[in-house]
Order: sequence, then C-alpha cells, then structure tokens
Amino acid sequence: MSQIRQTTGVTTATTHYTSSRTSNSPSIRALQLEYSKLQKEPVEGFTVKLDDDSNLYKWHVGIFGPPDTLYEGGYFKADMEFPTTYPFAPPKVRFLTKMWHPNIYENGEVCISILHPPTEDPQSGEHPSERWNPAQNV
Repeated sequence: MSQIRQTTGVTTATTHYTSSRTSNSPSIRALQLEYSKLQKEPVEGFTVKLDDDSNLYKWHVGIFGPPDTLYEGGYFKADMEFPTTYPFAPPKVRFLTKMWHPNIYENGEVCISILHPPTEDPQSGEHPSERWNPAQNV
C-alpha cells in the first residue's frame, strides 16, 4: 500500500509492503529498496511488477527485445524468485516466453554464472568472481 506523508513542508510518497516474513529481515529491506528504485527510475526496455503486493520475493519481469538484434520487436516475460537469504544468494530467473538462447534452458530457466550461488564448484569451470555476490543487485 502506498502512503503519502508531509514532512517539513515537503510531501513524500513511501511504499510499504506487507509480507508473511518479517519486514526487518535483510532480504525484505534489500528487495524493498531495489523494487522502489526500479519503480522510481525504470530501466529502459524493462518492466517490473510484483506477483502479489504482499510478496516481495516474486517479481514479474518484461523485457523488450533490443533494436538491431534477433530479439527486436519481441516482448519476453520472465519470473524472478528471490530466496529468503537474498542478497547473499542469487534470485532464480525463468522465462515464460519461449525463445532460443544459449543460456536459457527449454523450460525457461536461465543459466549464467552470475546467477550461480557463491560456492566453490571445481567442476563448473567458473571463477568465484563470475558468480553471485551480495554487492550485486537486480
């Protein structure tokens, strides 16, 4: 729910989300900040909305195909699900729109290093610096 308040003559709008999880958790605070920023300063070519206003852990994302690419003119829907350990663990991203891309499995799941947990996996061939870290965000 949105709330408008007057402070020292300046009207500001703040957005509050309710959740079944505690609102003072690091994941809720991080997601509130990131979601609010994306609503105030949208990224060109992307749309983001919550699955349910009471659940910051699931976002619906829309991506417009960039000009001069195979994806130009397309609109691609995806879901992002955040773990309760976010930002210390990465979100899972799954495209709902069927497409061909070397980093997207047939079921829509995205497979890129930056979305892999920050654990050691000698079989992956990835350097730890290529994996998720808490300094990153959506």
